[in-house]
Amino acid sequence: MANLNYHFFTLGVEEEYMVLDPVTRELISHEQKIVVEGQKILKDKVKAEMHQAVVEVGTDICQNIDEVFKDVAFLRGNIAQIAGELGLGVGASGTHPFSHWHDQLITDHVRYHQIVNELQEAARSNLIFGLHVHVGMEDRRMAIHIANSARYFLPHVYALSTNSPFWIGRKTGYKSYRTKVFDKFPRTGIPDFFESIEAYENYVNLLIKTNCIDNAKKIWWDLRVHPFFNTVEFRICDVPMKIQETIAIAALFQAICAKLYKLKSQNLNFMIYPKALLNENKWRASRYGIEGSLIDFGKEMEVSAKQLLEELLDFVDDVVDDLGSRHAVEYVKTILENGTGADRQLKVFEETGDMLKVVDHIQQQFLLL
Repeated sequence: MANLNYHFFTLGVEEEYMVLDPVTRELISHEQKIVVEGQKILKDKVKAEMHQAVVEVGTDICQNIDEVFKDVAFLRGNIAQIAGELGLGVGASGTHPFSHWHDQLITDHVRYHQIVNELQEAARSNLIFGLHVHVGMEDRRMAIHIANSARYFLPHVYALSTNSPFWIGRKTGYKSYRTKVFDKFPRTGIPDFFESIEAYENYVNLLIKTNCIDNAKKIWWDLRVHPFFNTVEFRICDVPMKIQETIAIAALFQAICAKLYKLKSQNLNFMIYPKALLNENKWRASRYGIEGSLIDFGKEMEVSAKQLLEELLDFVDDVVDDLGSRHAVEYVKTILENGTGADRQLKVFEETGDMLKVVDHIQQQFLLL
């Protein structure tokens, strides 16, 4: 529908990278040297995270997926170069294959000390690496409407991003073990349905009033209406190994939002399913990635994840040209053919039996498209 205006579906992408010792391939607490050097070039687009072995980057507010691609490629390229000049390596994986969290230092910052003091071992062990995608909204009422409906698609896109099959030197049996680590935090997982933006804000204000949280950024759900910006923030995904995977996932989240907006403009709504059902699909996505089956709740039957992702591509097909993102969304088919980051990590390990080779592979893929 050419008369629909998608201009407010801006994009912002945040990625978390692991800092590596090039000799041992272990995570290394680098005293934020990459962040300090990076901020000279990238300003506030590079940040420290709770663990010193993590570097977080964030794009500008991007008008379309091509701008996201340029920004992510630029950020990865600069971080890799800065790390190399400091004698360090970087990579993108939801968990490190074998490094142990208790060997890593916490960043010296008041907020992180508060989180560790409150959450204790759950926080110290939370050495994981995610992807967050912000999609701009015309207002917060539209944001809560789209967030309610978009919850259904979280497991589908999450399956595409799975990139953390190992934890502390063990093959976990999961395609994404990262979410199992994060589950120890409060206020995580797929959120409930909220009947209005007022209901959501009442919930947040009650938590603040009762000293559960000091601000809404301590709500760490898989998807949330951002507490300060007019965005829906998708937080469920592992950080993808390759740039093009990040771009495809960001484009797919944007397309889902645009499609749900289009349906609402036609007085149509996507079916709302309870969190208890959505969690079944999230678990399956975590365990099996794109190689398993998810539940099609409309048909009340199991369907292969790949088939449901093909159906998702069909669902958003009528908005991707208006968004200018068809080429990015089409890359989902490449992921379905070639496997996710988890599938490739497992393949390297099966062929070599060597975790060091897995880390080498992760590093080699960091700047590949």
